[in-house]
Amino acid sequence: MYTHKKQYITTGAASADARAALIMLHGRGAAAGDIVRLSSALNVDSLAIYAPQATNRSWYPYSFMAGDEQNQPALASALEVLNELVSDVNKEGISSDRIYFLGFSQGACLTLEYIARHPSRYAGVIAFTGGLIGKTLSPGKYAGDLMKTPVLITTGVPDEHVPFSRVQETVKILENMNADITLKVFEGRRHTIINDEITLANDVILSNDGVK
Repeated sequence: MYTHKKQYITTGAASADARAALIMLHGRGAAAGDIVRLSSALNVDSLAIYAPQATNRSWYPYSFMAGDEQNQPALASALEVLNELVSDVNKEGISSDRIYFLGFSQGACLTLEYIARHPSRYAGVIAFTGGLIGKTLSPGKYAGDLMKTPVLITTGVPDEHVPFSRVQETVKILENMNADITLKVFEGRRHTIINDEITLANDVILSNDGVK
């Protein structure tokens, strides 16, 4: 089973000049360059953008709701790569409260799992169709304070990959960790990102006043 190397592309503002950073996580079968192209529709002119690349274009091999052991060691490796990237961004002078995250599908799941396992105050989180990872969720697995980090979760109902019940469980756990959650459900939306979600991301997260 594959594991990941720390490899990522960068674009946007130089870290020394950036107001904040945005870490973008691609979905299964996609690439870092694919998710970065989304930035052209986002309010990120003053942000340094980082997009890590998964080995074999997948962060973990099976469904995010598979048994925990089935997705190892890939999942642990993916989380470690993301943690190393956050550390790199910190070393470039951008503190965690100035880091935004954005992920789609598998990338959204990884994003949410990361912030739940590494709670802190972040600038904001955008999860386009995702939930916390595991066959079942145990609230006791996650502990810590997200310090009112703004989190936008969007999803279609029904979605062929992400059951709405898991999204609801995820919202409850993150709210209990003191995240400021905005959940938007799109009836009948296919497993993709639509313009209304981009607008929400810009309005709810990327235009917030938490980062100057």
